[in-house]
Amino acid sequence: MPDRRAPTRYAIVGAGSRAEMFAGAISRHPDAELVALADVNRSRLATHARWLAESGAPPVTTWPAADFDRMLDAERVDRVVVTTVDRYHDDYIVAALDAGRAVLTEKPMTIDERRCRRILDAVDRTGGDVTVTFNYRYNPVHERVRELLAGGAVGEVLSVHFEWLLDTRHGADYFRRWHRDTANSGGLMVHKASHHFDLVNWWIDAVPEQVYGIGRLAFYGEDNGARHGHAHGYERAHGAPAAEDDPFALRLADSPKLTELYLSAEDEDGYLRDRNVFAPGITIQDDMALVVRYSTGATMTYHLTAYSPWEGYRLMVNGSEGRLELQVVENDHVSPALARTVKGAALHGADAPAEHGDVRLTVHPFWAPPRRIEIPGHRRDGHGGADDRMAAALLAHEPPPDPLVRKASAREGALALLTGLAANRSFASGAPVLVRDVLDLG
Repeated sequence: MPDRRAPTRYAIVGAGSRAEMFAGAISRHPDAELVALADVNRSRLATHARWLAESGAPPVTTWPAADFDRMLDAERVDRVVVTTVDRYHDDYIVAALDAGRAVLTEKPMTIDERRCRRILDAVDRTGGDVTVTFNYRYNPVHERVRELLAGGAVGEVLSVHFEWLLDTRHGADYFRRWHRDTANSGGLMVHKASHHFDLVNWWIDAVPEQVYGIGRLAFYGEDNGARHGHAHGYERAHGAPAAEDDPFALRLADSPKLTELYLSAEDEDGYLRDRNVFAPGITIQDDMALVVRYSTGATMTYHLTAYSPWEGYRLMVNGSEGRLELQVVENDHVSPALARTVKGAALHGADAPAEHGDVRLTVHPFWAPPRRIEIPGHRRDGHGGADDRMAAALLAHEPPPDPLVRKASAREGALALLTGLAANRSFASGAPVLVRDVLDLG
Protein backbone atom coordinates (compact mmCIF):
# COMPACT_ATOMS: atom_id res chain seq x y z
CA MET A 1 0.00 0.00 0.00
CA PRO A 2 1.21 3.58 -0.62
CA ASP A 3 2.72 5.41 2.35
CA ARG A 4 0.12 7.93 3.55
CA ARG A 5 2.27 9.64 6.16
CA ALA A 6 2.49 13.39 6.03
CA PRO A 7 5.60 14.71 4.27
CA THR A 8 8.65 15.27 6.45
CA ARG A 9 8.98 19.00 7.17
CA TYR A 10 12.44 20.34 6.26
CA ALA A 11 14.32 23.54 6.98
CA ILE A 12 17.61 24.51 5.34
CA VAL A 13 20.12 26.65 7.21
CA GLY A 14 22.71 28.26 4.96
CA ALA A 15 21.45 29.86 1.75
CA GLY A 16 24.59 29.76 -0.36
CA SER A 17 24.87 27.96 -3.68
CA ARG A 18 24.81 24.43 -2.28
CA ALA A 19 21.39 25.01 -0.71
CA GLU A 20 19.79 25.15 -4.15
CA MET A 21 20.40 21.46 -4.85
CA PHE A 22 18.79 20.41 -1.57
CA ALA A 23 15.92 22.89 -1.90
CA GLY A 24 15.05 21.62 -5.36
CA ALA A 25 15.30 17.96 -4.35
CA ILE A 26 13.10 18.43 -1.28
CA SER A 27 10.52 20.43 -3.23
CA ARG A 28 10.23 17.67 -5.84
CA HIS A 29 10.10 14.70 -3.47
CA PRO A 30 6.65 13.36 -2.52
CA ASP A 31 7.78 12.46 1.02
CA ALA A 32 9.33 15.85 1.76
CA GLU A 33 8.19 19.44 2.24
CA LEU A 34 10.48 22.46 2.48
CA VAL A 35 8.93 24.85 4.98
CA ALA A 36 11.72 27.26 5.98
CA LEU A 37 15.09 28.75 5.04
CA ALA A 38 17.53 30.41 7.44
CA ASP A 39 20.67 32.43 6.79
CA VAL A 40 22.63 35.40 8.09
CA ASN A 41 22.04 37.24 4.80
CA ARG A 42 18.47 38.40 4.08
CA SER A 43 19.18 39.09 0.42
CA ARG A 44 20.28 35.49 -0.25
CA LEU A 45 17.24 34.23 1.64
CA ALA A 46 14.93 36.31 -0.53
CA THR A 47 16.69 35.10 -3.70
CA HIS A 48 16.28 31.43 -2.78
CA ALA A 49 12.64 31.93 -1.79
CA ARG A 50 11.93 33.59 -5.13
CA TRP A 51 13.71 30.85 -7.10
CA LEU A 52 11.59 28.25 -5.34
CA ALA A 53 8.40 30.16 -6.10
CA GLU A 54 9.39 30.51 -9.75
CA SER A 55 9.95 26.74 -9.93
CA GLY A 56 6.39 26.14 -8.77
CA ALA A 57 7.33 24.95 -5.28
CA PRO A 58 5.08 25.82 -2.32
CA PRO A 59 6.02 29.03 -0.50
CA VAL A 60 8.59 28.88 2.30
CA THR A 61 9.24 31.21 5.21
CA THR A 62 12.63 32.87 5.66
CA TRP A 63 14.35 33.35 9.01
CA PRO A 64 17.45 35.09 10.31
CA ALA A 65 19.96 32.46 11.40
CA ALA A 66 19.93 34.01 14.88
CA ASP A 67 16.34 32.80 15.24
CA PHE A 68 17.16 29.19 14.29
CA ASP A 69 15.81 27.68 17.53
CA ARG A 70 12.58 29.64 17.31
CA MET A 71 12.18 28.64 13.65
CA LEU A 72 12.31 24.93 14.51
CA ASP A 73 9.27 25.22 16.75
CA ALA A 74 7.34 27.84 14.81
CA GLU A 75 7.60 25.89 11.55
CA ARG A 76 7.25 22.43 13.17
CA VAL A 77 10.46 21.31 11.49
CA ASP A 78 11.19 17.57 11.50
CA ARG A 79 14.59 17.56 9.82
CA VAL A 80 17.25 20.21 9.27
CA VAL A 81 19.62 20.43 6.29
CA VAL A 82 22.90 22.20 7.16
CA THR A 83 24.63 23.96 4.25
CA THR A 84 26.38 26.83 6.05
CA VAL A 85 30.06 27.76 6.01
CA ASP A 86 31.78 24.63 7.35
CA ARG A 87 32.97 26.20 10.61
CA TYR A 88 29.35 26.71 11.74
CA HIS A 89 28.03 23.21 10.98
CA ASP A 90 28.40 22.03 14.56
CA ASP A 91 26.37 24.94 15.98
CA TYR A 92 23.29 24.05 13.94
CA ILE A 93 23.73 20.27 14.14
CA VAL A 94 23.93 20.35 17.93
CA ALA A 95 21.06 22.85 18.28
CA ALA A 96 18.86 20.70 16.06
CA LEU A 97 19.71 17.51 17.96
CA ASP A 98 19.05 19.18 21.30
CA ALA A 99 15.67 20.27 19.95
CA GLY A 100 14.83 16.68 18.96
CA ARG A 101 15.26 17.14 15.20
CA ALA A 102 17.04 14.88 12.72
CA VAL A 103 19.87 16.36 10.64
CA LEU A 104 21.26 16.09 7.12
CA THR A 105 24.58 17.89 6.86
CA GLU A 106 26.82 18.67 3.94
CA LYS A 107 30.33 17.28 4.05
CA PRO A 108 32.58 17.86 5.82
CA MET A 109 30.60 17.25 8.99
CA THR A 110 32.75 19.92 10.65
CA ILE A 111 36.33 21.26 10.49
CA ASP A 112 38.26 20.25 13.62
CA GLU A 113 38.45 17.71 16.42
CA ARG A 114 36.78 19.91 19.07
CA ARG A 115 33.73 20.52 16.92
CA CYS A 116 33.66 16.87 15.86
CA ARG A 117 33.63 15.70 19.49
CA ARG A 118 30.86 18.19 20.25
CA ILE A 119 28.67 16.68 17.52
CA LEU A 120 29.39 13.08 18.55
CA ASP A 121 28.63 13.91 22.18
CA ALA A 122 25.32 15.47 21.13
CA VAL A 123 24.42 12.34 19.16
CA ASP A 124 25.20 10.19 22.23
CA ARG A 125 23.34 12.52 24.58
CA THR A 126 20.19 12.84 22.50
CA GLY A 127 20.10 9.59 20.56
CA GLY A 128 19.47 11.80 17.52
CA ASP A 129 20.07 11.04 13.87
CA VAL A 130 22.80 12.79 11.83
CA THR A 131 23.35 11.84 8.20
CA VAL A 132 26.39 13.19 6.34
CA THR A 133 25.55 13.65 2.67
CA PHE A 134 28.50 11.95 0.98
CA ASN A 135 26.92 12.07 -2.45
CA TYR A 136 29.90 10.31 -4.05
CA ARG A 137 28.70 7.08 -2.42
CA TYR A 138 25.67 7.27 -4.72
CA ASN A 139 27.66 7.69 -7.93
CA PRO A 140 27.18 4.52 -10.05
CA VAL A 141 30.94 4.38 -10.75
CA HIS A 142 31.77 4.33 -7.05
CA GLU A 143 28.98 1.89 -6.29
CA ARG A 144 30.48 -0.49 -8.86
CA VAL A 145 33.92 -0.20 -7.26
CA ARG A 146 32.38 -1.06 -3.88
CA GLU A 147 30.60 -4.09 -5.35
CA LEU A 148 33.73 -5.35 -7.09
CA LEU A 149 35.97 -5.03 -4.04
CA ALA A 150 33.38 -6.50 -1.66
CA GLY A 151 32.90 -9.36 -4.13
CA GLY A 152 36.59 -10.22 -4.08
CA ALA A 153 37.47 -9.04 -7.58
CA VAL A 154 41.08 -8.41 -6.49
CA GLY A 155 41.12 -10.61 -3.39
CA GLU A 156 42.29 -9.00 -0.15
CA VAL A 157 42.95 -5.28 -0.64
CA LEU A 158 46.63 -4.65 0.12
CA SER A 159 47.25 -1.11 -1.15
CA VAL A 160 45.49 1.84 -2.77
CA HIS A 161 46.73 4.74 -4.83
CA PHE A 162 44.29 7.62 -5.23
CA GLU A 163 45.11 10.78 -7.20
CA TRP A 164 42.59 13.62 -7.40
CA LEU A 165 43.01 16.51 -9.83
CA LEU A 166 41.06 19.75 -9.47
CA ASP A 167 41.40 21.90 -12.56
CA THR A 168 42.11 25.60 -12.89
CA ARG A 169 38.36 26.23 -12.99
CA HIS A 170 37.11 24.15 -10.06
CA GLY A 171 40.33 24.13 -8.05
CA ALA A 172 40.80 27.86 -8.40
CA ASP A 173 37.35 28.51 -7.01
CA TYR A 174 38.35 27.31 -3.53
CA PHE A 175 40.90 30.11 -3.48
CA ARG A 176 38.40 32.86 -4.39
CA ARG A 177 35.91 32.33 -1.56
CA TRP A 178 35.64 31.55 2.15
CA HIS A 179 37.32 28.15 1.71
CA ARG A 180 40.69 29.93 1.25
CA ASP A 181 40.86 30.43 5.04
CA THR A 182 41.63 27.30 7.09
CA ALA A 183 39.60 28.73 9.97
CA ASN A 184 36.48 28.47 7.79
CA SER A 185 37.05 25.20 5.93
CA GLY A 186 39.80 23.18 7.59
CA GLY A 187 41.65 23.35 4.27
CA LEU A 188 41.15 21.06 1.30
CA MET A 189 42.20 18.00 3.33
CA VAL A 190 38.98 18.53 5.27
CA HIS A 191 36.58 20.37 2.99
CA LYS A 192 37.28 18.50 -0.26
CA ALA A 193 39.29 15.38 0.53
CA SER A 194 36.88 14.14 3.22
CA HIS A 195 34.80 13.02 0.19
CA HIS A 196 37.71 10.92 -1.03
CA PHE A 197 38.72 9.56 2.36
CA ASP A 198 35.13 8.50 2.96
CA LEU A 199 35.11 6.63 -0.34
CA VAL A 200 38.25 4.69 0.59
CA ASN A 201 36.92 3.87 4.08
CA TRP A 202 33.72 2.63 2.45
CA TRP A 203 35.34 0.82 -0.47
CA ILE A 204 37.80 -1.24 1.57
CA ASP A 205 35.68 -1.46 4.75
CA ALA A 206 38.44 -0.15 6.99
CA VAL A 207 39.24 2.82 9.20
CA PRO A 208 42.36 5.00 9.08
CA GLU A 209 44.96 4.49 11.82
CA GLN A 210 48.05 6.50 10.85
CA VAL A 211 48.68 9.39 8.46
CA TYR A 212 51.85 11.02 7.20
CA GLY A 213 51.58 13.98 4.86
CA ILE A 214 53.35 16.83 3.14
CA GLY A 215 51.30 19.80 1.98
CA ARG A 216 52.04 23.28 0.77
CA LEU A 217 50.66 26.28 -1.09
CA ALA A 218 52.60 25.71 -4.32
CA PHE A 219 50.63 27.49 -7.05
CA TYR A 220 48.05 29.97 -5.71
CA GLY A 221 48.79 32.86 -3.36
CA GLU A 222 50.70 36.12 -3.70
CA ASP A 223 54.27 34.79 -3.79
CA ASN A 224 53.52 31.93 -6.18
CA GLY A 225 51.57 34.15 -8.56
CA ALA A 226 54.53 36.51 -8.84
CA ARG A 227 57.04 33.65 -9.24
CA HIS A 228 55.06 31.86 -11.96
CA GLY A 229 53.95 34.97 -13.86
CA HIS A 230 50.23 34.68 -13.09
CA ALA A 231 49.89 37.66 -10.75
CA HIS A 232 47.38 40.44 -11.42
CA GLY A 233 47.10 43.38 -9.07
CA TYR A 234 43.57 43.42 -7.68
CA GLU A 235 41.77 42.23 -4.55
CA ARG A 236 38.51 41.13 -6.14
CA ALA A 237 37.58 40.81 -9.81
CA HIS A 238 34.34 42.81 -10.01
CA GLY A 239 35.04 46.32 -11.24
CA ALA A 240 38.81 45.79 -11.35
CA PRO A 241 40.51 46.74 -14.66
CA ALA A 242 43.49 44.54 -13.70
CA ALA A 243 41.20 41.50 -13.73
CA GLU A 244 40.06 41.96 -17.34
CA ASP A 245 42.77 39.77 -18.87
CA ASP A 246 43.10 37.34 -15.94
CA PRO A 247 41.73 33.87 -16.86
CA PHE A 248 41.51 33.09 -13.12
CA ALA A 249 39.13 35.99 -12.47
CA LEU A 250 35.48 35.07 -11.85
CA ARG A 251 32.99 37.36 -13.62
CA LEU A 252 30.06 37.49 -11.20
CA ALA A 253 28.22 40.04 -13.31
CA ASP A 254 28.19 37.66 -16.29
CA SER A 255 25.94 35.23 -14.40
CA PRO A 256 22.45 36.34 -13.33
CA LYS A 257 22.43 33.62 -10.66
CA LEU A 258 25.77 34.57 -9.16
CA THR A 259 24.82 38.24 -9.33
CA GLU A 260 21.64 37.64 -7.34
CA LEU A 261 23.13 35.23 -4.86
CA TYR A 262 26.39 37.04 -4.12
CA LEU A 263 27.08 40.33 -5.89
CA SER A 264 23.75 41.89 -4.93
CA ALA A 265 24.03 40.52 -1.38
CA GLU A 266 27.44 41.95 -0.52
CA ASP A 267 26.16 45.05 1.25
CA GLU A 268 24.69 42.96 4.05
CA ASP A 269 27.72 40.95 5.16
CA GLY A 270 30.67 42.08 3.02
CA TYR A 271 31.30 38.58 1.65
CA LEU A 272 33.30 38.69 -1.60
CA ARG A 273 32.80 35.68 -3.88
CA ASP A 274 35.41 36.68 -6.49
CA ARG A 275 38.69 37.20 -4.65
CA ASN A 276 41.99 37.15 -6.52
CA VAL A 277 43.50 33.66 -6.23
CA PHE A 278 46.98 35.24 -6.27
CA ALA A 279 46.29 37.77 -3.54
CA PRO A 280 47.46 37.68 0.10
CA GLY A 281 45.42 35.97 2.81
CA ILE A 282 45.27 32.35 1.61
CA THR A 283 45.99 29.92 4.46
CA ILE A 284 45.11 26.57 2.81
CA GLN A 285 47.32 24.28 0.71
CA ASP A 286 46.90 23.46 -2.97
CA ASP A 287 49.27 20.48 -3.30
CA MET A 288 49.04 17.63 -0.77
CA ALA A 289 50.51 14.12 -0.59
CA LEU A 290 49.68 11.47 2.04
CA VAL A 291 50.51 7.95 3.12
CA VAL A 292 47.75 6.34 5.19
CA ARG A 293 47.68 3.01 7.06
CA TYR A 294 44.31 1.35 7.69
CA SER A 295 42.96 -1.02 10.33
CA THR A 296 43.17 -3.96 7.89
CA GLY A 297 46.87 -3.36 7.26
CA ALA A 298 46.19 -1.86 3.81
CA THR A 299 47.97 1.36 2.88
CA MET A 300 47.03 4.28 0.67
CA THR A 301 49.09 6.85 -1.16
CA TYR A 302 46.97 9.92 -1.95
CA HIS A 303 47.67 13.13 -3.85
CA LEU A 304 45.41 16.14 -4.30
CA THR A 305 46.37 18.80 -6.84
CA ALA A 306 44.21 21.93 -7.08
CA TYR A 307 45.74 23.51 -10.20
CA SER A 308 45.54 20.87 -12.94
CA PRO A 309 44.75 21.66 -16.62
CA TRP A 310 42.17 18.82 -16.56
CA GLU A 311 39.85 17.54 -13.87
CA GLY A 312 39.32 13.99 -12.73
CA TYR A 313 40.88 11.21 -10.70
CA ARG A 314 42.79 7.96 -10.87
CA LEU A 315 42.32 5.02 -8.51
CA MET A 316 44.47 1.89 -8.35
CA VAL A 317 43.66 -0.91 -5.89
CA ASN A 318 46.18 -3.74 -5.55
CA GLY A 319 44.99 -7.01 -4.06
CA SER A 320 46.03 -10.57 -3.41
CA GLU A 321 44.40 -11.68 -6.68
CA GLY A 322 44.89 -8.73 -9.02
CA ARG A 323 44.39 -5.02 -9.51
CA LEU A 324 41.49 -2.64 -10.11
CA GLU A 325 42.06 0.58 -12.06
CA LEU A 326 39.69 3.50 -12.46
CA GLN A 327 40.24 6.69 -14.42
CA VAL A 328 37.58 9.38 -14.50
CA VAL A 329 38.10 12.44 -16.70
CA GLU A 330 35.43 14.94 -15.74
CA ASN A 331 36.76 17.68 -18.01
CA ASP A 332 39.63 17.15 -20.40
CA HIS A 333 40.80 20.77 -20.55
CA VAL A 334 40.03 24.26 -19.32
CA SER A 335 39.73 27.09 -21.82
CA PRO A 336 40.05 30.72 -20.64
CA ALA A 337 36.30 31.17 -21.14
CA LEU A 338 35.50 28.05 -19.10
CA ALA A 339 37.92 29.11 -16.37
CA ARG A 340 35.75 32.14 -15.67
CA THR A 341 32.68 30.04 -14.88
CA VAL A 342 31.72 28.18 -11.72
CA LYS A 343 31.50 24.43 -11.36
CA GLY A 344 29.07 23.23 -8.71
CA ALA A 345 25.61 23.76 -7.35
CA ALA A 346 25.43 27.44 -8.28
CA LEU A 347 25.24 26.60 -11.96
CA HIS A 348 23.65 23.40 -13.10
CA GLY A 349 21.22 22.01 -15.66
CA ALA A 350 20.87 24.38 -18.59
CA ASP A 351 23.22 26.88 -16.91
CA ALA A 352 26.16 24.48 -16.60
CA PRO A 353 28.95 24.57 -19.17
CA ALA A 354 29.42 21.25 -20.96
CA GLU A 355 31.82 18.72 -19.45
CA HIS A 356 34.04 16.62 -21.72
CA GLY A 357 35.47 13.42 -20.32
CA ASP A 358 35.38 9.66 -19.97
CA VAL A 359 35.20 6.87 -17.40
CA ARG A 360 37.25 3.70 -17.61
CA LEU A 361 37.00 0.95 -14.96
CA THR A 362 39.12 -2.17 -15.44
CA VAL A 363 39.89 -5.28 -13.40
CA HIS A 364 43.28 -6.95 -14.02
CA PRO A 365 43.22 -10.44 -12.50
CA PHE A 366 46.31 -12.60 -12.17
CA TRP A 367 46.81 -15.07 -15.03
CA ALA A 368 43.96 -13.70 -17.17
CA PRO A 369 43.33 -10.82 -19.57
CA PRO A 370 41.99 -7.54 -18.09
CA ARG A 371 38.28 -6.94 -18.35
CA ARG A 372 36.52 -3.61 -18.85
CA ILE A 373 33.63 -3.06 -16.44
CA GLU A 374 30.46 -1.46 -17.72
CA ILE A 375 28.75 1.16 -15.55
CA PRO A 376 25.02 1.48 -16.24
CA GLY A 377 23.33 4.60 -14.95
CA HIS A 378 26.35 6.88 -15.01
CA ARG A 379 25.63 10.45 -16.15
CA ARG A 380 27.72 13.50 -16.97
CA ASP A 381 25.84 15.82 -14.58
CA GLY A 382 24.99 16.00 -10.88
CA HIS A 383 28.19 14.25 -9.74
CA GLY A 384 27.58 11.37 -12.14
CA GLY A 385 23.89 11.20 -11.26
CA ALA A 386 24.73 10.87 -7.57
CA ASP A 387 22.85 13.96 -6.37
CA ASP A 388 19.48 12.73 -7.62
CA ARG A 389 20.10 9.17 -6.39
CA MET A 390 21.14 10.41 -2.95
CA ALA A 391 18.09 12.65 -2.61
CA ALA A 392 15.74 9.87 -3.67
CA ALA A 393 17.19 7.56 -1.00
CA LEU A 394 17.63 9.99 1.88
CA LEU A 395 14.33 11.85 1.57
CA ALA A 396 12.07 8.80 1.28
CA HIS A 397 9.91 7.68 4.23
CA GLU A 398 10.73 4.08 3.36
CA PRO A 399 13.97 4.00 1.36
CA PRO A 400 14.62 0.89 -0.71
CA PRO A 401 17.03 -1.77 0.61
CA ASP A 402 20.61 -0.53 0.56
CA PRO A 403 23.00 -3.49 0.44
CA LEU A 404 25.90 -1.11 -0.27
CA VAL A 405 25.22 0.80 2.98
CA ARG A 406 25.54 4.19 1.32
CA LYS A 407 23.89 6.22 4.10
CA ALA A 408 26.66 7.74 6.23
CA SER A 409 26.28 8.32 9.97
CA ALA A 410 27.96 10.90 12.20
CA ARG A 411 30.62 8.31 13.06
CA GLU A 412 31.40 7.79 9.38
CA GLY A 413 31.47 11.56 8.94
CA ALA A 414 34.02 11.70 11.75
CA LEU A 415 36.18 8.94 10.23
CA ALA A 416 36.28 10.77 6.88
CA LEU A 417 37.20 13.98 8.67
CA LEU A 418 39.92 12.42 10.84
CA THR A 419 42.19 11.45 7.94
CA GLY A 420 42.28 15.09 6.88
CA LEU A 421 42.76 16.39 10.43
CA ALA A 422 45.64 13.98 10.97
CA ALA A 423 47.09 15.11 7.63
CA ASN A 424 46.92 18.75 8.70
CA ARG A 425 48.76 17.90 11.92
CA SER A 426 51.38 16.00 9.95
CA PHE A 427 51.84 18.95 7.58
CA ALA A 428 52.61 21.14 10.59
CA SER A 429 54.85 18.70 12.49
CA GLY A 430 56.57 16.85 9.65
CA ALA A 431 55.89 13.57 11.45
CA PRO A 432 53.40 10.71 11.12
CA VAL A 433 50.24 11.13 13.21
CA LEU A 434 48.15 8.41 14.85
CA VAL A 435 44.49 9.04 14.12
CA ARG A 436 43.49 8.05 17.68
CA ASP A 437 45.70 10.88 18.98
CA VAL A 438 43.56 13.34 17.02
CA LEU A 439 40.27 11.91 18.25
CA ASP A 440 39.73 8.44 19.71
CA LEU A 441 36.44 7.01 18.47
CA GLY A 442 36.91 3.73 20.36
